[in-house]
Amino acid sequence: MTQSRDERFLLSRRRFGLLALSLPFWSTAAPAATMMSDLLAQASAPRAPDELWVLVDDHEARLSIFRGASEEERFSPVSLGRGGARAERTRGDRATPLGEFRVTRFNYRSKYRTFVGLDYPTPTHARMALDAGVYSQQDYDDYFSYYRRHGTPPQDTVLGGYIGIHGIGVADPAIHRRFHWTDGCVAVTDRQIDTLSAMIDIGTRVVIR
Repeated sequence: MTQSRDERFLLSRRRFGLLALSLPFWSTAAPAATMMSDLLAQASAPRAPDELWVLVDDHEARLSIFRGASEEERFSPVSLGRGGARAERTRGDRATPLGEFRVTRFNYRSKYRTFVGLDYPTPTHARMALDAGVYSQQDYDDYFSYYRRHGTPPQDTVLGGYIGIHGIGVADPAIHRRFHWTDGCVAVTDRQIDTLSAMIDIGTRVVIR
């Protein structure tokens, strides 16, 4: 018996919740955990020979879909945040966060065609915010309490949220070809977001470097 798309995503969300809770950086005792440069160095390679994963390269303005070490699709140019791309992002700065993420949701009714949500801010971002004094200890504890309860990170802290990959939708394709124009997300064309969303699933790993 074949599963509907909705049934498949429901099961995938359950798997994602288990995955998030089992990740090694869940522990608040982890050292300022593999700060971003180390994390990206480790993340920018497949975890398994057949892993389907996504790599967004800020400097090349490129999104690549890999199967293991083999590149299956390449989208270029892509648009990132008007505030640039940086390891430490805060709400309202319109920057795209660097890091290693997982897909958490799909919104097929987005004004940008399709919105593929990512689990920003990750525990690594939370730890960096604590070390930088952006998060208080209470903020940090509240972050993990919310994450454990809901299986996804809070979206309304000083670090901002609602980061993902989306199409152009109501935006201007000419602007997309020339400038970084988003408020922190990664934007591709509508045709490209259709291709991407058909290939990936809840829990797919996305690296932005």
